Amino acid sequence: MPKLDFDVITLGHGSGGLLTNKLLDSGVFDLLQNDLLDKRHDGATLSLQGATAFTTDSFVISPIFFPGGNIGELAVNGTVNDLAMCGAIPQYLSLSFIIEEGLRMEDFWKILVSIKFACEAAGVQVVTGDTKVVERGKGDQIFINTTGVGRLHERARIGTDRIRPGDQIIVSDQLATHGIAIMSVRKGLEFETSIESDTRPLHRPVRMLLDNFGPEIHLLRDPTRGGVATVLSEIARDTRLGIDIRQKDIPVAEQVSGACEILGLDPLYVANEGIFLTVADASVADRVVDQLRQDPACRHAAVIGEVVEAHPRQVVLTSGIGGKRVVNMLTGEQLPRIC
Repeated sequence: MPKLDFDVITLGHGSGGLLTNKLLDSGVFDLLQNDLLDKRHDGATLSLQGATAFTTDSFVISPIFFPGGNIGELAVNGTVNDLAMCGAIPQYLSLSFIIEEGLRMEDFWKILVSIKFACEAAGVQVVTGDTKVVERGKGDQIFINTTGVGRLHERARIGTDRIRPGDQIIVSDQLATHGIAIMSVRKGLEFETSIESDTRPLHRPVRMLLDNFGPEIHLLRDPTRGGVATVLSEIARDTRLGIDIRQKDIPVAEQVSGACEILGLDPLYVANEGIFLTVADASVADRVVDQLRQDPACRHAAVIGEVVEAHPRQVVLTSGIGGKRVVNMLTGEQLPRIC
């Protein structure tokens, strides 16, 4: 951490004057430097070729440091993954901070460092951004907004309009890990656990699928807030088709499953940050799973169900003992401030 004049963020650091420049010069610009950011303009001029994906997201997670990560890398990974779900190769990010007066400089520096490493891991550049400071009590330490731009993969044909009966539902890894990791450190909900968030970039396994299977990958979605249940319910609604899923095939870590049981939570509704759902043509589903499992981030990939014509607009779960129940969207907020 560089030597700074202040131990905490003050309102002056958001003034646009000397303190703002000191904060940016000693932290953001040095740490995240690249040719586009180094111009220090209000925006960036990009050279884009072909179809382009564009997304934006805001991150308000509490706590800002959690087992397995912090708000900084979560912001980068979340935006990278949103681009990947469009079938795009992430390239550029904007990065904006809303910081509450009193945030420790040490914590801000840790977040910046994690952003740097996350960008390097994802192969993206921060090319523009903004910093604002609000009065003490008017925020919650730090909020981050990001916007992402990426080139669409030439073989990507992603959309709910491409889903057909018989398509297979594939999940890339174990469910509910992120949500339970956050739950474990929330005030009043702490319990002994070694569960860590699975926040990570997912563009590499997605690119591998598009390289190898192209148009046979019909849809990609990351089940963040609302979990897998909500994403599948949205797909059933939008396609006017049914979805059957099998509880015995849904991968959930033993510790996570136990924590969900203790807390009365259904893993299908718990938020995720390191997995994605694929709707693929049945002819390639087994090969999709085999290839995903070659990636360390997807070693528990599995086919968990299929698209059907029966029970349109509904998701039906077959339990481990053969019973059936309808899986609806999450109603209300199961766990606020999860991302």
